[in-house]
Amino acid sequence: MELKHIINQNEKNETINSILTNQLQISNKLLNKLIKNKSIFLNGLICDTRNKALHGDVLIIDLNNKEDNSNIISTKMDLNIIFEDEWMLVVDKPAGIPIHPSTSHYTDSLSNGIKFYFDSINLSKKVRPINRLDLNTSGIVIFAKCEYIQEMFIKQMNIKTFKKEYICLVNGFLKQKKDTISLPIARKLGSIIERCIDKQNGQPSITHYEVINEFSVNNLKYSLVKCFLETGRTHQIRVHMKAIGHPLLGDTLYDTNSTLINRQALHSYKIECIHPITKKSLIFVSELPEDIKKLIN
Repeated sequence: MELKHIINQNEKNETINSILTNQLQISNKLLNKLIKNKSIFLNGLICDTRNKALHGDVLIIDLNNKEDNSNIISTKMDLNIIFEDEWMLVVDKPAGIPIHPSTSHYTDSLSNGIKFYFDSINLSKKVRPINRLDLNTSGIVIFAKCEYIQEMFIKQMNIKTFKKEYICLVNGFLKQKKDTISLPIARKLGSIIERCIDKQNGQPSITHYEVINEFSVNNLKYSLVKCFLETGRTHQIRVHMKAIGHPLLGDTLYDTNSTLINRQALHSYKIECIHPITKKSLIFVSELPEDIKKLIN
């Protein structure tokens, strides 16, 4: 995988370093790696990035360097790949599988399956998930195939052009059918996992939601809700919905067991972003899983 940039008239008086950091938005950390690995070429020759380029010169950045990914065990896994190209991989994650390996999921996380897939296509790169989902949350996860793509997606998140939309089922009927929850979230004191609303120490957290439908089954009332995250805090939707009195169905961490579903009813439904290389607008949509689909049918 290579980045190609042709020096234009406006860049003729800039150094190559300046072009790489400003036009191509390469971080100083990655730039130093590329220089050390002699991966930057001007008109086919390794170049000194302190020099200036001429109008029409061709700048090539080689991103094919091999990386050590031996920290993750390779495990064969059936991956539901929604999209793939040279730069990124988009996977539909089922509920019940974590994204990262841990002591209890050392070989059966999604990253283990991605590592096996990378090995099968001879891609010696670290496993880099762009967005993260809880163990029992299903839906879209994007993986960058190199450090540069990861950096570009992080920039999109910072400027809010990386948009995440979720579908969830919550207990009860909401009075406000469309609203914004703006409540700061922090780690709950004494807990490694649980989060809570903390107006003094919490990080700013904003969730926009809209009720799509309402259901009443055997005296159990629940609502289908679409959520758009403006921020991406851990357990944000789960904590915010509990805070307004409508915890997610099946969310045993923030509520109780449900007779309707055996996990928190949360699905990463849609992601909108800009392709870091082609600059085209991308929209990825994941079909609702059977357990949620059953409850809305």
